[in-house]
Parts: sequence; C-alpha cells; structure tokens
Amino acid sequence: MSSPISRNQRIGVILVAGGSGQRLGYGIPKAQVLLSGVTLLTRALQGVEASGIAAAVSVAVPAGDTVMRALCREAKLTVPLTVVDGGATRSASVSAALDALPSDLDAILVHDAARALTPPQVFRRVAEALAAGAAAVIPAVPVTDTIKSTATTAPEQSGIASRTVTGTPDRAALRAVQTPQGFEAELLRRAHRAVQDFDAEQAAAVTDDAMLVESLGAVVYVVEGSERSLKITTALDLLLAEAVLAREHHLQED
Repeated sequence: MSSPISRNQRIGVILVAGGSGQRLGYGIPKAQVLLSGVTLLTRALQGVEASGIAAAVSVAVPAGDTVMRALCREAKLTVPLTVVDGGATRSASVSAALDALPSDLDAILVHDAARALTPPQVFRRVAEALAAGAAAVIPAVPVTDTIKSTATTAPEQSGIASRTVTGTPDRAALRAVQTPQGFEAELLRRAHRAVQDFDAEQAAAVTDDAMLVESLGAVVYVVEGSERSLKITTALDLLLAEAVLAREHHLQED
C-alpha cells in the first residue's frame, strides 16, 4: 500500500514488542496477549500496514521468542519485515531494530506494540509533519487529570504519609505522549549511538525516543494523537480496549 507521503520519502517503522506483560498477569509476553481474539502484535502490525507509510518494518521481540517471530511471518506485510531480538532495556531494543533497517531511509517511526489500536491517521500525521520539515515529531493528547509534582517526606514524617506535594503544573501546557514517534533517520541513529555512553541506570530511565533526541538539542514537534491509542499495560487497559472494539463493532452493525 503506497501513499503520497511514502512516495516523497522512504520511511521505516520500528515496532517495539519486547514487554514482559507481568502487569497484565497472563504469564506470557504482552504482545502475545489476545485482544478480541487477535494478538496485540498482530493488531499493531495491521495498523502499520493500514497506514500505508512504511517502506520497511523492523520488530523487536523478546530474545528467543519463536511465537512472536511466527506471528510476524503470518502478518504477511506488503513491505519487507525483519524481526530482531530485543535487549534488556527499551532503548536497547530500539537500537537492535534500528540496525536491521535499510540504511537509505529518510525517516523512521518508533511504535509500541502495546498501543495496538492506534489509528492509521496518527501514523500519517507524524509522517506528514516529517515530510514538511520537522526533524522529530510525537503524537500527544491533552492531559485531563490534575497533575502534582511530589517528593519523599522526611523520615520523621513517615508516619503521616510517604510523599508530599511540591507543585501543581498548569495542565493546559501538559500533554500525554503516545507513539508512533517519528524522526529524521540520521537524527535517530545519532541519538542511539549516544546511548552507548549511558550507564545502566541512565539507559533504563529512557522511556521514549523523544527523550534521546531532546538531549541532543533537537526541537520535537507535537501532532494530534488519539484516545484510541491507549497503551495496554494492565488488565484494566485490556478491558477498556475490548470495550472500544465492542462499541465499534456495534456501531458498524447499526
């Protein structure tokens, strides 16, 4: 599947599917968990395919996981797909997938398999911003909760509570960040080369790739995300995703 965006620039997509799934409680890697009868990994791959923006896809799975490798083969994407063993941290998994992509790509999107319901339009919005000249792009949605910054209480106060509030940021300026996050290919490669100088604690603290390019001084642009792009981490998240699909099926029948 091709689009005006993908004809103007060659885009690679990295799919991070190395989560253990411990908080889901199924005893299997998260991306193998079924969502309305289809694994999260398969649904995420279907979203990449439906977006029409990818020239190549690289998937990072838990080391030695033959089930997920089989799921990737069964997806039968219309673009080249490579599967690699992920690392001990998210950044290590992305780096491994990055090394497996073609070297002539213009841009690369990094997506979490746990956001298996991300609409194709979100992929396209990120790709369009990159095509317009942005070096780094993230999808995000406004924060609706009141957010507090906190700090650990002094030991003598531990009988009251473990933390105290230090501030309340203006939520109008806050955004909840999603994936796929898009980057100029060389910028992302440079950011991941820099990770090699991190110690184990620093590497483990990297929760998204935008953090890495921000550390290089790059400007990160924000495009509209989607409420449908919820990250499936807990059993409650999975129930919510099931409800979303059930409602959509009901509306289609009507």
